Amino acid sequence: MSTPYILLIEDNDDDIELTKRAFEKNHILNEIVVLRDGEKAVQFLFDKAFDGRGSPQFILLDLKLPKVSGLELLERIRNHDATQLIPTVILTSSKQDEDLLAGYRLGVNSYVRKPVDFNEFVEAVRQVGLYWLVLNQTPRTGL
Repeated sequence: MSTPYILLIEDNDDDIELTKRAFEKNHILNEIVVLRDGEKAVQFLFDKAFDGRGSPQFILLDLKLPKVSGLELLERIRNHDATQLIPTVILTSSKQDEDLLAGYRLGVNSYVRKPVDFNEFVEAVRQVGLYWLVLNQTPRTGL
């Protein structure tokens, strides 16, 4: 049995650290696997088949990624049997309505804009973690 983890796909070091600190501050102790660009995420999710870890509990996905965009990655996630049911949350600073609409059209489960204020960011991450790790029910793999 693999250890449960959260997959954070984010290229900004500050946002990575803020996200980790927000999870810690809210006593969400799940391992966070960080991938810093879309190409590494493609390799991890598809070529390496989760690198022997099993699928993540959920994916936090930034939109503005180098090499493969977050939207292109989301489309691949939703079109692949092994990843299509993984809860995926876009966590982005984008305020573009087109990005919001494109995310939902591609099948994202939730779209969260990163608050600028640290305390608001911590609260947003707390709510995301609480929902996707505790409240949400996901299908067992292999159904």
